[in-house]
Amino acid sequence: MNMTPSDFFGAFANPTRLRLLNLLAAEKEICVCDLCEVLGLLQPNVSRHLALLREAGLVEVRTDGKWKYYSLAQPSTGLHRTLLRCVGSCLAEFDDLAADRERLAGLASGLRCG
Repeated sequence: MNMTPSDFFGAFANPTRLRLLNLLAAEKEICVCDLCEVLGLLQPNVSRHLALLREAGLVEVRTDGKWKYYSLAQPSTGLHRTLLRCVGSCLAEFDDLAADRERLAGLASGLRCG
């Protein structure tokens, strides 16, 4: 898949997708139900945004029974690598994104799918 800078920046431009990338940067792999819980969004909404991120080559999905687990895709370009590095570090400075990571860390392990 040949991604353009517009593809990457378009994927990052939506607040929900940015929040999803932020959470995926904090964990190796996350189940959709955990993402819904942390973001306070319904599963169809989260799945739609994850599908767009998958189309942009930014996330990968693994299915295990009825559960879908998402993770960040391996960077395919220097721009891809730089943007993901920024999500993992620079964006953690923003209160809303830091709060999402705290909520994810605070989920009781017994309630998490992964």
